[in-house]
Amino acid sequence: MQTDFDSLLQRAGWSVAEASKKLGYSEGHIYRWKRGEETPREAVIRVLQTEAESHARPAKDAAFTFIDLFAGIGGLRRAMESAGGRCVFTSEWDGYAQKTYLANYPDNRPIAGDIREVGAADVPDHDVLVAGFPCQPFSIAGVSKKNALGRLHGFQDETQGTLFFDVLRILKHHRPAAFLLENVKNLRSHDKGRTFSVIRRKLEEELGYSIHTRIIDAGHFVPQHRERIVIVGFRDPVPFSFDDLHLPAYGARRLRSILHPEDGTEAPEGHFTIGPDAEVSAKYTLTDKLWQYLQDYAAKHRARGNGFGFGLVGPDDIARTLSARYYKDGSEILVSRGTGENPRRLTPRECARLMGYDDSFRIPVSDTQAYKQFGNSVAVPVFAEVAKIMLPHVLTVMSDAGLRARKVG
Repeated sequence: MQTDFDSLLQRAGWSVAEASKKLGYSEGHIYRWKRGEETPREAVIRVLQTEAESHARPAKDAAFTFIDLFAGIGGLRRAMESAGGRCVFTSEWDGYAQKTYLANYPDNRPIAGDIREVGAADVPDHDVLVAGFPCQPFSIAGVSKKNALGRLHGFQDETQGTLFFDVLRILKHHRPAAFLLENVKNLRSHDKGRTFSVIRRKLEEELGYSIHTRIIDAGHFVPQHRERIVIVGFRDPVPFSFDDLHLPAYGARRLRSILHPEDGTEAPEGHFTIGPDAEVSAKYTLTDKLWQYLQDYAAKHRARGNGFGFGLVGPDDIARTLSARYYKDGSEILVSRGTGENPRRLTPRECARLMGYDDSFRIPVSDTQAYKQFGNSVAVPVFAEVAKIMLPHVLTVMSDAGLRARKVG
């Protein structure tokens, strides 16, 4: 269970090492305070509160407000903030993802957990809703008790029991100027096309939004083949077009741009890189046993005519899609270490870079959790570009309505 001190430390955005240095106490003290084994001095609490409060930015500085649903580690938030947006509400159920989110976005307000437990009226007013919702089949299996909340009028149908339902009920209640939804490419074909058909019908016919969709490959921005469907909607008709996207040449960036140089030009970071040359720690190199297993597995499937196998890459390559299962064996992206040498996994910092996060992004969780989080994240530059071309149309809808959501959580 998280202690008050641990929560405050996260809101301040400090790691244990940073807190130790800035507060003048040993890391052992910080850990004991985090675990609730000892009580910190009041002066320590005041310093942390001041730091946390310094991160709060008034909503008047923002071009528009937005809410971040199924937020993960905040990739879509990063994109919307790059277009001048101000986040007023966050929902994410996974505790480890919350920890990373709070370390990077210390807003001085709590993260809502399970969105199914949050009433639509309890979500602040906002101009844009953003969500990377899970892909689930729809059915008419009945009303979920968790979704009941007494606010389901008009939606007792095939979307109930899915998390997309929660996107719908919040859109219906608040009627924001626009929304941005993200999902895997196969959403269009999921459940023989029925899933996407229901989504489109709900958004267009029942809620009255005009929607635009496009599958975008992150390989235009980062050295990774990663296709995702983007769904943008506006409350009022606007001349939005995905054709306005500026897509750099596909593959212009190669893995060299995200790999640790291991030549002393970057400082060592935690347990990722070590020594004066910041060499990648040996812990990321595959064991003989695992490397042999992966080679045998690939050979077996090649003999059967299948394409299953590991992805061995070098600095001049583009990686396969980073997935949430990367923590298991790293097989989809293995970095070559030369002939006769076992390859290695990417470090979590390299995974962050591969998803478009700069090196200021804090990684306060274990490698296992970090791999899951980056594998589940969006490629930030893709959605920053989408947010950029959305902005003038969002402002048009807001201006035409003469209204603006200003309530800050």
